[in-house]
Amino acid sequence: MRKKFSLTLILAICASFTSLLNAAELDDIGSFDFPTSGDPAAQEHFLRGVGFLHSFGMTQAGEEFRKAQEIDGDFAMAYWGETFTYQHPFFGAKDDRPGQALMKLGATSEERLSKAPTEREKGFIRAAEAYALTVGGMPERRLAWMNAMDDLYQQFPDDREVAAFYAVSTLSGATASGTARERLNMRAGALALELFKENEDHPGAAHYVIHAFDDPLHAPIALEAAFKYADTAPSVSHARHMPTHIFIQHGKWNEVSQWNESAFNAAYELWKPGDTVGDQNHSSDWGQYGDLQLGDLERSKLWISRAEQVLKNNPDDNRSAGTLSTMRARHTIESQHWNLSSYSEDLSAAELLALGLSAVALDDLELAKKTADRMAELVSDSPNSGTLKISQLEIAGLAKLAEAKNQIAKGMNAAGLPMQTEALALLEEAVDLANKGRKPSGAANPLKPAHELGGEAFLAVGQAEKAAELFEQSLLRMPNRPLSLLGAARSYKEMDNAGKASEKYAALLAVWSDDSHPAVQEAKKYLNY
Repeated sequence: MRKKFSLTLILAICASFTSLLNAAELDDIGSFDFPTSGDPAAQEHFLRGVGFLHSFGMTQAGEEFRKAQEIDGDFAMAYWGETFTYQHPFFGAKDDRPGQALMKLGATSEERLSKAPTEREKGFIRAAEAYALTVGGMPERRLAWMNAMDDLYQQFPDDREVAAFYAVSTLSGATASGTARERLNMRAGALALELFKENEDHPGAAHYVIHAFDDPLHAPIALEAAFKYADTAPSVSHARHMPTHIFIQHGKWNEVSQWNESAFNAAYELWKPGDTVGDQNHSSDWGQYGDLQLGDLERSKLWISRAEQVLKNNPDDNRSAGTLSTMRARHTIESQHWNLSSYSEDLSAAELLALGLSAVALDDLELAKKTADRMAELVSDSPNSGTLKISQLEIAGLAKLAEAKNQIAKGMNAAGLPMQTEALALLEEAVDLANKGRKPSGAANPLKPAHELGGEAFLAVGQAEKAAELFEQSLLRMPNRPLSLLGAARSYKEMDNAGKASEKYAALLAVWSDDSHPAVQEAKKYLNY
C-alpha cells in the first residue's frame, strides 16, 4: 500500500477519515511517501507521526505513534517511530524510554522482527534496536544507528524514507565520530540535498540540509532550504526555529528574531505541565540573541521575562535555569550596560564572564581577577571545554590589560608595557583556541566572541591594523555582528582607510537605525548622513 502524505490527495481519496484529515490540515507538516504494511487507519496516525518526527516535534510524534499502536497493536513501524521520540538524536544522555518502547512490541529481537512483515520494515526495526539497545552510552548508540541505516540504505537505495532516515542517522553518528565528523556531515548533507531537490516540501530533507551545513563556510548551501523549511511544517516549534541556524550564519537578524518568536509561541501553546520545555528554552535563547544584534534591548528584556516564566512553570528544570542565567549575562555583555552583581562561586560560566567584563569596564580589577581565578577553577574541573578556557583567557587578558593601562598612565612604562604585551598574548591565545574549535553555530559561544574582544583590545592600545584583521576574522565567522562591524569601522578609520571605514559604517547602519544610539550617531557623522 503506497500512500502520499498530501492533504489534497487524501481528501480526494478518503473522505471517510474526516476528523483525521482536518487535524492534518491544521498541522501542515509537509509531504512525503512512507508506505507500510500497517492497518489503513493506523497508517494515518503513523504518517502524521513521521511528519512530526522529521521536524523533531517529539511530543506530537509520540502521540501519533501511540494512537497508531492503539488501532493496530502489532504495527511494528508504530513502535519503531515511538523509539525516536524521547530524546534529541544529536545530544543528551542515554534514556531508557526508547528501549521500553521497543519492548512493548516484543521482548526479544526475534519476536519484534516477526511482526515486521517486509525486509524493509525489519531493517527499520533493527536500526531502532541499534539506537535504543546497543550496549554503551549514546555515542555508541548513535554510531550503531548510523551503521544499521547504512545497511538498510544499501539494500533500498531508491527508497526516499530510507534515505531520509539514513541522512539523519549519519548526522547523529557524526557527533560521535571525532575527526570524521565534518566529512559525515557533508555526506548527510549531500543526501538531504538530493531529497530536497526531488521534493522541497519534504520536512526531513530541508531540516537535515540545515543541520548538515550549519557552519559559516557551508551555510550558503542551505539558505534555500532554510527559507523553504520556514513554511513547510509550521505546526512544529523546532521547524520554525531551525531556519534560524542558517539565518544566523548570514546575519539575517530580523529573520532570527521573527522565526524564534514564532517557534517560542508554538512551543508555549503546545506545552502542558510535565512536558519538557527544551523548545521554549532554545527559541527564547536564540530569539534574544537576534534582537540584541538588532539593538532592541526592550525585546531582549521581554525574552528574559519569558524565560523567567518558563522557569517558574518548571522550577526543577536545570536547562531552564541555565538558559535564564545565560540570557541575563548576554544582555549585559551585548548591551554593554555593565553592572557589578554579587560574586558567588555558584555563578555559571556565562555569569562569571558578564561579571568579569563588567568589573574590567568599571575598573574593579580585584573583582575581575577574582572571577578569572574562579573561571580557571572551572577550567581545571572541565579541561576539555574550549569555551570555558576561552572565557577564562578573555577575563584574565582584559584584567591584565586594564592593570597595564593604569601602570602606563602613571608613567610606569617599564612595568606597564611588558604587562600589556602579556595581556594581548592571553587574548591572542583565546583567538587561537577559537580557531582550533568547531566553527561557530548559533548564538555566540562564549557570549563574547574571542576575535571581537581581541579586536577591541588591540584597537584600544593603538594597534588598528591588527584590530582590523581580528574584526574581519570575526565577521567571517559570525557575519553582520554589529559590534564587529563597529570595531572594524573604527579600526579602518584609525588607519585612514576611508573606503573600508565607510563600508563598515554603512553595514552597521543597515542593522542599527536608532538615532539615540551613540554608534549610530558616530556612523552617520562619518558618512555625512
